[in-house]
Amino acid sequence: MNSKHLLLASFLLLNGLFASAQSTQTATAVADPDRGYIVKTGDQAPADFELQLTDGTKTSLKQLAGKIVILQFTASWCSVCREEMPHLEKEVWQAYKDKGVVLIGVDRDEPLQKVITFQKVINISYPLALDPGADIFGRFANKKSGVTRNVVIGRDGKIAYLTRLYDQQEFANMVKAIDDLVGKPIAALN
Repeated sequence: MNSKHLLLASFLLLNGLFASAQSTQTATAVADPDRGYIVKTGDQAPADFELQLTDGTKTSLKQLAGKIVILQFTASWCSVCREEMPHLEKEVWQAYKDKGVVLIGVDRDEPLQKVITFQKVINISYPLALDPGADIFGRFANKKSGVTRNVVIGRDGKIAYLTRLYDQQEFANMVKAIDDLVGKPIAALN
């Protein structure tokens, strides 16, 4: 086989492998339309867990009842999280923290000191909580799924919006959903 034929054969083989990989990726996306979540919008959020914040205080969804709660699942090693967190700080936390909205970053399976350092490096002021063993994460998504994801929970305790990864349009839609929840009178929830 001469070098032209070898080059062509190599090209065809690589092209076939690429097409196969794309087909597998498309099949995975179709097979996982929930993006790893085990909850969906409209579900009552699991409220039977405690969040230990990096400052030592504890809270739970039960204690936050009546507020709009955003749980941002994150980790220091997650580059997409690092990209999204400044937007969460500015467009969610700073914009809504005085309007009955609580944003808590739930750091997946990392020790306290690493999480504190992460918060300082990213320069965010919203609280971070520890999630050893990804137990809280596992109440919302398959533990084999990845972070970044945001779970928006309305005052009624129901999941109002879910995100996965950081997509500008999806993020803008989440902010709109939060804005709609903030504007909804409490009486309309009953």
